[in-house]
Amino acid sequence: MSSLTPPPHRPTLADVADAAGVAISTASRALAVPGRGNPDTRERIIRIAKDLGYTPVTASNASATPSTRMVAVLVSDVTNPFYFGIIRGTQQALRVAGYSQILVHTEESPEMEESTLEELRSSYDGAILTASRLSDERLAELSAELPLVALNRAVPGVPSVFIDTPLGFDQAVEHLASLGHRRICYVAGPPTSWASNLRWRAVAAACERLGIEYTKVGPYQPRTKAGAAAADAALNTGATACVAFNDLLAIGMLIRLKERGVRVPEDMSIVGCDDIFGADFCNPPLTTLTAPVEQAARLSVSMLLDRLQSERIGASALTRRHIAALPTHLTVRESTGSAPRRTPGGES
Repeated sequence: MSSLTPPPHRPTLADVADAAGVAISTASRALAVPGRGNPDTRERIIRIAKDLGYTPVTASNASATPSTRMVAVLVSDVTNPFYFGIIRGTQQALRVAGYSQILVHTEESPEMEESTLEELRSSYDGAILTASRLSDERLAELSAELPLVALNRAVPGVPSVFIDTPLGFDQAVEHLASLGHRRICYVAGPPTSWASNLRWRAVAAACERLGIEYTKVGPYQPRTKAGAAAADAALNTGATACVAFNDLLAIGMLIRLKERGVRVPEDMSIVGCDDIFGADFCNPPLTTLTAPVEQAARLSVSMLLDRLQSERIGASALTRRHIAALPTHLTVRESTGSAPRRTPGGES
């Protein structure tokens, strides 16, 4: 007889993982992917799940689950103005379709993303993961278990809406090169950010193509308060222009550079990303990448509803687009200008 006592609520994957002493992702793989992982561990997890009365909700049994008419929308930082347009866009599109939205702030944590998806599973029909911090592999596994769309990601095998920031970063480097800059610094975002790594590769490729020196500082949290350390580090590189992971970092850099007496753009040019509310109110107004954020949000809802409909009628996979890409463009304002004759704080 089992010594495990089922929890007072419907057992979740987190309960199984806790009882087995493993990570949620390990428990999920053991229950959803036959043959994966250590056989003894997998057998123990399966036994514990049975003892607790846990039944995973997957694509195969989702049609038997009553519809909640709710969709979970996960954002990595609800205080970041970039997400305002996404939240507004998903809510409007869902309301038109007769759904309501559960908004979840995951605090830049992949563990919180995964545990939230599991703990709330009985409360939503599908999920939209915005700028997910989970790996491509884990997103693919989760997509096989529940209806989801990755927004601001491009994941093979997962319905995805990709905002093409690499295209915009290429434009940013060309813009800076046209102004005479010959050493550019990329200010990186969080180490778990898929987008930050992609943007760095875009900057490096554009600089290689144009024969420009380039370097990277970071990683930094995508918040204004991290901009001070980023600005100090960028000044130490000798770069005359910086391309930041997002506008919040760039705005924090503007504040710090002003404190240090470094003029923007006369001594240092700064480019941001996202064109958030207030980017044009900075001193100086920020050159940045502009993206169709609300369009991306509406498209992600459309893709998720397509998947939900496919599963209701018993389709085994989406018959429509898997990955949709939306372009970005550079919006030039006053934070970029001609390269200085001297590097900031250095000699000519």
